[in-house]
Amino acid sequence: MLGLNSEQLKNLAISGSQFQKTARRDIAQVVASGSNGATTVSATMFFAHKVGIPIFVTGGIGGVHRYGEKTMDISSDLTELGKTPVAVISAGVKSILDIARTLEHLETQGVTVAAYRTNEFPAFFTETSGCKVPCRVDSPEECAKIIYANQNMHLGSGILIAVPVPKQHAASGKVIESAIQQSLKEADDKRIIGNAITPFILDRVKVLTGGSSLEANIALVKNNALTGAKIAVALSDLRKRVTNRPVRSAL
Repeated sequence: MLGLNSEQLKNLAISGSQFQKTARRDIAQVVASGSNGATTVSATMFFAHKVGIPIFVTGGIGGVHRYGEKTMDISSDLTELGKTPVAVISAGVKSILDIARTLEHLETQGVTVAAYRTNEFPAFFTETSGCKVPCRVDSPEECAKIIYANQNMHLGSGILIAVPVPKQHAASGKVIESAIQQSLKEADDKRIIGNAITPFILDRVKVLTGGSSLEANIALVKNNALTGAKIAVALSDLRKRVTNRPVRSAL
């Protein structure tokens, strides 16, 4: 069985912050110890693929951290996307990361990156990042065709479909960037490193922006879920049409 029942979801909502952040590398240890883990995108992709789930929704994926060329701090989400054929619907990558280098790394991993109804990669809290994408999709049906082609050709890599936060809920890019820079300095002063950086910075950004980043976060997750559901339906319809297509005779 994959997923949580109502009681488990309630427990996660109440005590989730105490659960171990679980990427692919942590799965064996968490399972062996019988402890609770909160899966990252990389671990969720792994489990989804194991049970044949072709698509899932998240808020934002991990990426190359700022100054990653020095620290080599790169999320395992990116390498998982390069080797696991699951489509991930997100609001891009978190704006606390180095978006340009993240996109370069995804290209190296052979990951199809598409932006939904825009030519620019979204920056999680905001609609734009200044980074263009190689592929634009304008409907759930277009997304479904790409996902189906990727799976049918056995490319072996995942797909990232980036959906901008709704315009009316987008936080101010300048305010967010200022909060990020201050949070990064605080993290450096406190010597916070590794997988503790992202939750620390996100929490500080929420405080420094007076909660506007949290409002944008909630809105984008809901929007991603709606978009992902439409894409899943379109993919299901496409599979049915292909399955029912008459077989042509070779004679």
